[in-house]
Amino acid sequence: MTIVLNQRRRVATVSGIGGTDIQGEALVKEALLSIMQPKTITAGEILYYEGDDVEAIYYVKSGRIKMTKMSEDGKQIILSFMHAGDLLGEFGGVDGEVYGQGAEVVESGVVGVIMMNDLEKLLSENGNIALEFIRWMGTMQRITQLKLRDLLMNGKAGALASMLVRASNSYGKATPEGILIMKKLNHADLAEMIGATRENVTKTLSGWKDQGIIEVTQGKILIRELKELHEICGCPSNHVCSSKICRL
Repeated sequence: MTIVLNQRRRVATVSGIGGTDIQGEALVKEALLSIMQPKTITAGEILYYEGDDVEAIYYVKSGRIKMTKMSEDGKQIILSFMHAGDLLGEFGGVDGEVYGQGAEVVESGVVGVIMMNDLEKLLSENGNIALEFIRWMGTMQRITQLKLRDLLMNGKAGALASMLVRASNSYGKATPEGILIMKKLNHADLAEMIGATRENVTKTLSGWKDQGIIEVTQGKILIRELKELHEICGCPSNHVCSSKICRL
């Protein structure tokens, strides 16, 4: 991945972004299924905390898990939500590695627990699996990298616009009036996603509503002008980020 910064507008564009090959990802999943142990997870459960020693990685079979990071001032920021088919954890091949994010269950389900010793043995014995695994982990990490880009480079308004664009890819439904985000996102949730205050989010959304960019109907956000949100968050003009990468 290459990030190019336009010094005049301070807008980051990204090239070389793509998902893993579908067949390759399926190959990895099949191999991982042979070494993972199923674990039932319940809403509110902590899979691991940021800074814990890495003992395993997790494959989400069902449910939803939010990945979080603590800011320097002690605020929790939601970096991403992991769904069925996602892989989460850290794998750098280094002894004593720690998790760089926290993982909290928000919807009950089942994960596959893959112990590091078993994973290292699997990868060392099969080069093709190892290559596809690295690509898959790279996709998961790019999701976080691009969110951090949005948080750091485009201000709170840009980060909020990015969250709505991502929500439209994850939960959007096309309607004659625009894209309706089917999952309710309250102002507190959005504030936690961008490290802002609830009041700041409310003020920004109200301004966009007055401009006709968004509307709120029955507690759900309707995006009327997606292009305007792209402009605010500095999305690449050619929109090279796939919905697999640009997601909540």
